[in-house]
Amino acid sequence: MQGSSLKTLEQVKMYSIPISDSRVRELVSWYLKTLQRAIDVIWENIEWKYVFPRVERRGGKLKVTTSYKVKALELPKSKSFKKQLRDELLKDCPYAKHWVDAVIRTAYSIMESWRKRYLKGRARKVKPKVKKRFTRCKITLMSVDYVKKTIRITIRPGEHLEVSWTGRWFSRRVEGWRVGEVVLKDDRILIPFKSTRVVEVRDVIAWDSNELSLDGFSPQLGFIKVDLRLLQSMKIVYEKKAVAQSENKREVYEKYVKRERDRERDFINKLAEGLVALFPNSVHILEDLEKEDLISKKRAPKSRRKRNARTPWKLIQRKLSEKALVVKVSPKNFSNLPAMRVSREDPSGQGVQV
Repeated sequence: MQGSSLKTLEQVKMYSIPISDSRVRELVSWYLKTLQRAIDVIWENIEWKYVFPRVERRGGKLKVTTSYKVKALELPKSKSFKKQLRDELLKDCPYAKHWVDAVIRTAYSIMESWRKRYLKGRARKVKPKVKKRFTRCKITLMSVDYVKKTIRITIRPGEHLEVSWTGRWFSRRVEGWRVGEVVLKDDRILIPFKSTRVVEVRDVIAWDSNELSLDGFSPQLGFIKVDLRLLQSMKIVYEKKAVAQSENKREVYEKYVKRERDRERDFINKLAEGLVALFPNSVHILEDLEKEDLISKKRAPKSRRKRNARTPWKLIQRKLSEKALVVKVSPKNFSNLPAMRVSREDPSGQGVQV
C-alpha cells in the first residue's frame, strides 16, 4: 500500500459486574417465559414455500442462484403481526412495556439465526428452545451517567436498578468509551463498552490460515509466519480429557474443559495483542472460513477433521477484529494470490517469523 488512508475502527469490550438482587432473578424468569412464548407464536406463523432454481445475469455472466428446489421459510414480519404479538405479551407483563419490545427483538434474532442455519443444512426443523437464563436490556430502559460511572435500569415504572463500575479493575480501560445494551443474568450484569476511532492505515497484510501457522504477506514487510504449534500441542494434550468422560468422571472432565478453554483464550488474546503491536496501523485480510465445511465427513477423513478442529480460526479472527481492522474474503483461490505464491517460492527466505 502506498501512502496511507483513514479507516474507522470500532471496538467492543464486555465486562462483568456481580450483583445480588432478587428482583433481577424474577425479571430473568419472566423474560425467559415470555421469550419462549414469543418464539412459539412466531413459529406457528412461519410461511413455508418452495424456492425453485433461478438464473440471473451478474457481471455479464449467467449464474444459478439456487441450484435445486428447496423448501424455504419466511418469518412473519408485518407491522400488524408484530403489534398483535406485542399486545398479547403485554397482557401478563408486570414490568415496563419496553421489556416486551426487548423480548420481541430477541425472539426475532433467535429465529433469524435458526433460519439461516436451517437453510444451510446446519439446523433441524425443530422449534428453538431457550435454555440460558438472561435478559437483554434495550437502550430505552437504561440511563447512563458517565461522570458518576453508573447505569440506571428501569424494571417497573418508578422502580430502578442502579449499577456502578466506579473503582472496578477495568474502569481505566474503558475511559471515554460508550455503554451499549447490557445483559442481565441471575448473579451479574454484562456491560458492553464501545469505542470508535479513526486509524491511519499504512500497511495491508494478507493471511493464509493453516493448521500449524498463519502465513502472511505484506508489501512493506514481506513474508510473515506465525507459529501455531504451541496451540496445537495444548489441544492435543487436553484431548485426553475424553478418558474422564468415558469413565463418568463429570467433575474431572468439566475441570479440564474449563482449563483448556481458558488457556486457549489466553493464547489467542496474546496472539492478537502481539499482531497489533508488531504490525500497527495495518489492515488484516483473512479467509472467511466455515469449519463445518472444512471438516465435513463427506469431504475429509476423520484424522483430517480432527486436526482441523484443533485450530479455532473463527476465534482468532474475532479477537483480532476487536483490536485491529479486519477484512474477511472468500477462501476460494485465496492461497493462489500472487503474493502468497511468491512467499512459497521465495528462495531468499526473507520475511518475518513470529
